[in-house]
Amino acid sequence: MSTPDATTPVRARFCPSPTGTPHVGLIRTALFNWAFARHTGGKLVFRIEDTDAARDSEESYAAILDGLRWLGIDWDEGPEVGGEFGPYRQSLRADKYAEVIAKLTEAGELYESYSSNEEVEARRKAAGQDPKLGYDNHDRDLTDEQRAAFRADGREPVLRLRMPDRAIAFTDLVRGDISFPAGSVPDPVLVRANGQPLYTLVNPVDDALMRITHVLRGEDLLPSTPRQIALYEALQRVGVAEFTPHFGHMPLVRGEGNKKLSKRDPQSNLFAYRERGFVPEGMLNYLALLGWSIAEDRDIFSMAEMVEAFDIGRVSANPARFDLKKAEAINAEHLRALDTGDFVRRVLPYLSAAGVLPAEPTADQVATVDAIAPLVRERLVVLSDAAGMVGFLFADDAGFTPEADAAAKNLGPDAEPVLTAGIAALDALSEWTTPAIEEALKTALIDGLGLKPRKAFAPVRVAVTGRTVSPPLYESMELLGRDRTMGRLRKALP
Repeated sequence: MSTPDATTPVRARFCPSPTGTPHVGLIRTALFNWAFARHTGGKLVFRIEDTDAARDSEESYAAILDGLRWLGIDWDEGPEVGGEFGPYRQSLRADKYAEVIAKLTEAGELYESYSSNEEVEARRKAAGQDPKLGYDNHDRDLTDEQRAAFRADGREPVLRLRMPDRAIAFTDLVRGDISFPAGSVPDPVLVRANGQPLYTLVNPVDDALMRITHVLRGEDLLPSTPRQIALYEALQRVGVAEFTPHFGHMPLVRGEGNKKLSKRDPQSNLFAYRERGFVPEGMLNYLALLGWSIAEDRDIFSMAEMVEAFDIGRVSANPARFDLKKAEAINAEHLRALDTGDFVRRVLPYLSAAGVLPAEPTADQVATVDAIAPLVRERLVVLSDAAGMVGFLFADDAGFTPEADAAAKNLGPDAEPVLTAGIAALDALSEWTTPAIEEALKTALIDGLGLKPRKAFAPVRVAVTGRTVSPPLYESMELLGRDRTMGRLRKALP
């Protein structure tokens, strides 16, 4: 079996089917192929496998492009980029498949098979075999007369690949040496009776025509590998392929209970994370950890660092479980690393979506967000959390009402002496600054009333921000301003 050597330029590929919303496992596969191509100085080919008209959709195709663009996973050849081996959508490549099918058939690599599923099952049972073993290679050596008789009966054949009568072995880049015994894989159908090629043909044919050197994909596709290797060998014999690519089968992304993370699982939807306010850096960093690590004691890294360090041989063969808490923690780290201007640019759309700001914020509103950004950024997990954190600054004072639970626990009758003392201390201030506000409140509430900090400041925090969790209190009060702060404190008196 001829495979690419060290001098062959690396060409990896990402070839999703446009069905449904992009799945985090699918994007993890794209990320690993992208990192591998970039690390090796090779190329990433993006190809759309859209031959299933019943399931494929333009909406899903657009969503895949949207997801990759959002994350910054770029490609060297494919949709919207072009390349010398296009078109890069299978639905536009029918003429190429027909030409290859003709070559394979003429060379005897494909043969006509007329057996129905019922006939195969009956033969298996008659031989005392398990019907689940599938096709029994019965039609390999039909005579011309037998084929003519089947056609005379109106039966149309499928085309099957003649599997080699030997074990098929290869070295998986993730899992090491793998071998499938001779006779363990029945001759697969590559072309339907109506002449339409199946995925089992078009995927390896596209890889061959596009000179793909490395096939990095999910472990669920491992059972199909011997069929594909046999087809690559046949394609080499008819002059279509130059080699059989290297394979690497990556662990599936699993969810709760170690079950495969299905498309129906809410955790699998890539765009749900964007809507919550994951940043691309955080999402990519976490996805990279699903089967790979940059170092044993390090979880946070940039994509540039990943590219520099990525080694497909260090991808784990063990299942990768999607841990939402860890994903959130990593995203929070990337939020904290943003400079203020970048953070403000990214958070404004989420504040607008939540109704905290209008779609087109004023310069003063943006300046306020800029001022509080350093205080808020440290406390966020995702960007959408900012709405609850900063909403108090933009709320209409006349209609401002603290959250019900927070008010019930912190603004009852016991809060009256705290609020009264706080108001008196703040009224006496000659300047409205964070240090002055802090000193006045601590003197009045902790020294004067003898309260512990939580009891002292919780009523003030809830009265001013409406929440028990907010940006730092004194800084928040300075940003809100004297008049608005004092108005809310007085309004909160029982």
